[in-house]
Amino acid sequence: MSLLEFQHRDGGIHLPALQLWLDPRRAQTGADRVFVSHAHSDHTGAHREVILSAPTSRLMHARIGGKRVEHVIPFGERRSFESNRVRWQITLLPAGHILGSAMSLIEVEGESLLYTGDFKLRPGLSAERCEPRHADVLIMETTFGRPEYQFPANGEVMNKVIQFCRETIDRNETPMLMSYSLGKSQELLQGLADADLPILLHGSIHKLTRIYEHFGQSFPPYDLIEGGTPAGHVLICPPMSKSAAAVREQSPVRTAVVTGWAMDPGCRFRFGADAAFPLSDHADFPELVELVRRVSPRRVHTLHGFAADFAWTLRDLGFDARSLVGQEQLTLHLPVERARKSIRASGQRNPKNHVRRDKVESHDGSWFHSRVVL
Repeated sequence: MSLLEFQHRDGGIHLPALQLWLDPRRAQTGADRVFVSHAHSDHTGAHREVILSAPTSRLMHARIGGKRVEHVIPFGERRSFESNRVRWQITLLPAGHILGSAMSLIEVEGESLLYTGDFKLRPGLSAERCEPRHADVLIMETTFGRPEYQFPANGEVMNKVIQFCRETIDRNETPMLMSYSLGKSQELLQGLADADLPILLHGSIHKLTRIYEHFGQSFPPYDLIEGGTPAGHVLICPPMSKSAAAVREQSPVRTAVVTGWAMDPGCRFRFGADAAFPLSDHADFPELVELVRRVSPRRVHTLHGFAADFAWTLRDLGFDARSLVGQEQLTLHLPVERARKSIRASGQRNPKNHVRRDKVESHDGSWFHSRVVL
């Protein structure tokens, strides 16, 4: 039996032989250690003992406080641990999601497992660049695991955001950009660096941006939202925050939500916003495929978002892939030739009418077909 055998439960991954958890949502207060990939609230908890990067440690203290045993490991350093008389190693690799976000490469007795946590391959302005490595087993997040999620270039999106802000100010209204406090707001702030627009930050965003600066990040000038909102300023606030709602009551405001889900036609209506811009700190569909090709694993397990859909895609591309969540109807999703042979054998009409192949452009300019649906 492999020492890398794992279970998916409590919202995370458990490797019993190593007494190790990967991003569990439930607090782990027993003897097991916990790898925390990054400081977003759905990946952190009041654990007893954690393995994490220095920025994640600092951000966790700012967001949830508490005391814990911490193993703060620099990116690229191979650290050894022992559990149940088993010696194993872990290396943290930049994930590109937010500042300090990490993948974990776990090695034991000649086998390796790469757990991605949330990640993106395209370079951002406020996070370390993603650096995946080869592993035998890959466990990956697949939030945007369908072909329709292909994000435009960040520069193109930011140009539209800046245009929205300037047009709103010209109308004597206040532009309010709604984005998550940690990660997205700092990326947005960096993207406004050359716009020459005065910027005010919500308190939670202001606090976390200061931590980014502690780790060497630099930003355009900004101030804290206090009381009224001076005319001509751009506001950056979390979605649904109370102070943002108060500002909207006091002055004429136009709102824009900044999220990868802006690729969905009805996104702005779900957030009650005037506009939506697809700036994301997650990998889009071509990046998900590219990551698997870079890691070149023997086996892939998919998590979060469209996990089952993306596992289908990977099987069509020749990978041994399974989703860890939801139901997979394997008999309904077949490689092209097998699908056509099955249809011919059944005596049905032209197979082309029963097979859909989604053509997607990879980041290296090549094309591939995502999957087949009968």
